Amino acid sequence: MKFFIDTANLAQIKEANDLGILDGVTTNPSLMAKEGIKGEEAITNHYKTICEMVDGDISAEVLGVTFEGIVEEGKKLAAIHPNIVVKVPMIKDGIKAIKWFTDNGIKTNCTLIFSAGQAILAAKAGASYISPFIGRIDDSGWDGVQLISQIAQIYAVQGFKSEILAASIRNANHIIACAEAGANVCTCPLDSILGLLKHPLTDIGLAKFLEDAKKM
Repeated sequence: MKFFIDTANLAQIKEANDLGILDGVTTNPSLMAKEGIKGEEAITNHYKTICEMVDGDISAEVLGVTFEGIVEEGKKLAAIHPNIVVKVPMIKDGIKAIKWFTDNGIKTNCTLIFSAGQAILAAKAGASYISPFIGRIDDSGWDGVQLISQIAQIYAVQGFKSEILAASIRNANHIIACAEAGANVCTCPLDSILGLLKHPLTDIGLAKFLEDAKKM
């Protein structure tokens, strides 16, 4: 399973990349705004910086909601760097745009997936990635990880090539559950990735080793 970090914070991206396990980055307008990145030129330069830091796919989200707007903005984003993946919302014009991008050699990430039906449409249109938001699904009273499992089964049966990118990850247990359910990628905050390092028995064992070492 690939590990993407879901942030626009350069320090967090560097820390995750320094671990040696980072495969890519996902961003959105909210994450850009959180870092104080505003204006087309500033956002473009920020994407360039991220692409120079990480050797992997970098999802850059469009703001348009019409076919023409999504395509126009997506072409500009794709021109920033070869690693850019155009992030497109799961709407009717978004699916049309994904098909256009696919036919023109531009990689896409279909975002805001909340059902298997949406995942099927995105795969049919040729999306490189589809992003089910499992945390938000859990918040609504449904099971986000179960959706990952359902999509993985459908894709395996039908031979769809889109990669399942589990998004809206809330903790380390989410990552493990998504790996079990068949997600190809997870994108999450740095804290969730670092949470995989932690176990109380590891801390106890290390403390004992260090204590014994002092006696040698």
